[in-house]
Amino acid sequence: MNWNNKQTEDLLSTILKLDNLDEAKRFFRDLLTEEELIEFGKRWLTARLLNEKVSYSNIEKKTGLSSTTIARVAKWLNSGKGGYKLMIEKLSSHHNNPSTGKGLF
Repeated sequence: MNWNNKQTEDLLSTILKLDNLDEAKRFFRDLLTEEELIEFGKRWLTARLLNEKVSYSNIEKKTGLSSTTIARVAKWLNSGKGGYKLMIEKLSSHHNNPSTGKGLF
């Protein structure tokens, strides 16, 4: 099945209409299970940690993800559609970690 279809485009267009964090939390909690939300959060953290050159073993400890999942995230980070890198760049241009002034670790 092709993920790039009318239903997916409708979903993504809907996401773009969210105005703030509260709306996003409400929408995604209705759309996804708690486990799915947690998993997506871990994958997003993994992409950011990989971007900072954190080792797989440290990422495994921090997220609880398997090395297979970390490798999958690394594959998409390094040779996917560029979505992870796009958002990492957008976020890094807006702020650093406020507690340290550095990255995630």
